[in-house]
Amino acid sequence: MIRRGFRLGHIILILARYRLDELFSDIPPLRLAGLVRLLPWGRRRVRDLPRGARVRAALEELGPIYVKFGQILSTRRDLLPADIADELAGLQDNVGPFPTHQARAIIEQELEAPVDQLFAEFEDEPLASASIAQVHGARLPTGEAVVVKIVRPGIERQIGRDLELLKSMARLVRRYHPEGERIRPDEVVGEFERVIFGELDMQAEGANASLIRHNFTDSNDLYIPSIYWELTARRVLVMERVSGVPVRDLETLRKHGVDLEKLARRGIRVFYTQVFRDNLFHADMHPGNILVDISDPADPTFISLDFGIVESLTPKDLYYIGENFLAIFNREYRRVAELHVEAGWVPPDTRIDQLEAAARTVCEPAFTRPLEEVSFAELVINLFMVARRFKLTLQPQLIMLQKTLLNIEGMGRDLYPKINIWEVAKPELEAIYRDRYGLPRTARRISRQLPGMLARSPELPTLIFEYLKMAGSGHIRTRIDSADLERLSGELNRHNSRLPAAILAAGFLVSGAVMAGYAVAPLYNGWSMPAAASVLLGLVIAFRVGRG
Repeated sequence: MIRRGFRLGHIILILARYRLDELFSDIPPLRLAGLVRLLPWGRRRVRDLPRGARVRAALEELGPIYVKFGQILSTRRDLLPADIADELAGLQDNVGPFPTHQARAIIEQELEAPVDQLFAEFEDEPLASASIAQVHGARLPTGEAVVVKIVRPGIERQIGRDLELLKSMARLVRRYHPEGERIRPDEVVGEFERVIFGELDMQAEGANASLIRHNFTDSNDLYIPSIYWELTARRVLVMERVSGVPVRDLETLRKHGVDLEKLARRGIRVFYTQVFRDNLFHADMHPGNILVDISDPADPTFISLDFGIVESLTPKDLYYIGENFLAIFNREYRRVAELHVEAGWVPPDTRIDQLEAAARTVCEPAFTRPLEEVSFAELVINLFMVARRFKLTLQPQLIMLQKTLLNIEGMGRDLYPKINIWEVAKPELEAIYRDRYGLPRTARRISRQLPGMLARSPELPTLIFEYLKMAGSGHIRTRIDSADLERLSGELNRHNSRLPAAILAAGFLVSGAVMAGYAVAPLYNGWSMPAAASVLLGLVIAFRVGRG
């Protein structure tokens, strides 16, 4: 508890140093205005920085876990101002390496064998180091070149401590901030907790990579390094070592004569294939995680690395997000509105015509410009932001999808600025949907399910009879939505908090009336001083109770 208090004090001092009191002015426990005025250091330098830059600098000073939190937070453009989101997207997850003897000790503990026995060569100098893990080069006794990814020692404990602080601060923001109920900071921290603990499990990362590799076995669009499962454990991952040109190194790509337009189109196709064909997409496809195989410059292939953040959608969300994309491509704004209601993203009583008008206002201006200048990713994000006026609720996976779409589109435009995203994406999505939801695949799906349906069919008459019997006797239970339960709980708590005051008010009123009936020294019309005071106090309390 003492350590947590010191850490919280340290966080508050750093926030104050970067003059971020404006972000917490509505939260009494974090109100820093008075403290800021007393701090002498960095006043002129910090004052000249824009707000987003100050937030970014503060997170970098707080440490790698907060940098990671800022990276995840940058995906929530539906919640953050654009200037802060843009700055957080540029946070770099680079920290100093931990000692090699600790890396060796973790490998030996996880794989239960000496490093010299597991590898013919092991490079003590790490290839890369980040907040979660660092990577070393190695060579197997059989001669294959590999990389060994090792989780940073003590990181679980550090993450646990910082998460407790983040959760406490999120609760304060939700309680005191005017927009607390809308932005739901506790849910944002919960999303971060899910993502970062997923990145700590090297076996889960290996499984993600292995499945995506299987999905692209016969494709020249994307290559995934193979996983050595016999050398992979919870805190250690061993995978094939690959080489390529970083996708952001445009000068080298041009020098080798790489077809950048073809490469850009492939990047868009990889995204739509991962999401809508396979329903398993790499959700951290920033340029640092992507290389290009230029062994054949006329037919370049993407190489993807780091599979700690891989997402999938529910079948329902997958269908409706694809239908939304197609409706936008075809300028069918009423269909966009209807799909939002059908998917349950907005309340069922939402007026379709109003949501249609909002969608048209956001999307239609894009069609007045050359499509190669239009960002489809930003259009989708703007559409969801406008839909928040209609109480739009999105799952974290959809937010990660928005972020990945933004990254892929930005990478495509960097490679080939004149690329027409719409021209590439629309036929790709239409083809995937014809295959995924067409009659042949639907028939195959039904044929696979038919034996199970037939096996359960003899039970149906009994189940129907039992259901009708329970309904007739009034024993059918109705489920209530969690949001309704939360609202009912709030109302009940408010009523319970008012009950003692209401009883107290009634007591004063009754006692006042009784004393008036037996007044010994009446002041006016039979009322004594104690009786009048009692009734007056009862009325005041009743008025306060009525106001809640």
